[in-house]
Formats: sequence, C-alpha cells, structure tokens
Amino acid sequence: MTSAFSSLALDAVDVRRMADFWTRALDYRIAEEEDGVISLASSDGAGPPIDILPVPEGKTVKNRLHLDLRAVGCTQQEEVDRLLELGAVLADVGQDPEVSWTVLADPEGNEFCILASSSEAAS
Repeated sequence: MTSAFSSLALDAVDVRRMADFWTRALDYRIAEEEDGVISLASSDGAGPPIDILPVPEGKTVKNRLHLDLRAVGCTQQEEVDRLLELGAVLADVGQDPEVSWTVLADPEGNEFCILASSSEAAS
C-alpha cells in the first residue's frame, strides 16, 4: 500500500485574495467553493489541485515546504516581474545571493521559488 497525492492545502486569512493570486499566477481556475474553502484546478489539467482553507491567524515562520515554479514561455526575470505585479514580494529566506532562483512570497507571506525557464537552464 502507498499514499497518493490528492491536493495541496494552503491556509489563508483572506481566502478570496489568495485564490485570486494563485489562479492568476498559475493559470488555474476556481473549481469549487464550499464552507469557506476555495478549491483551485489547473486550467489544462496538468497541475495538482490546490485547496485554500480559511484560518484565523497569519503566517508567522518560514515555510518548511514550498513550491518551485519554472518560468514557461518567458525568461525567469519576466516571470518574477509578472508575479510581483500580481502581488508577490521578494523574500529573503537566507539564500545565498549567487543562487540561480528567485525567492518570492505570495500576498500572505508563503515563500516560493521561481526557477529559470527550460531554455535559460540549458544555456
């Protein structure tokens, strides 16, 4: 027997704001809303479902688990700029200044990384 991945759960104080950010960041759509929980699904069916769950408290410490996202159809910097415009912020989690990825945080402070595009990584 094994476990199978079902969905990624994300706690949020402002569920609607987080759903708006992540649908636009990942090209997801709202698949379901029930009892304050908003479930997101990939528009093309390729990504894992994300459930955004309401909690009363904000994030207080660095994430122990985070998303690594790869720029698709643009450069890493273009994707970072796009996500900053959507409400992400640059984040410092103690990374070396020479790393090849950029650390961002979503509107509630959850860190995630933007990796170089496939073509940038190959060069």
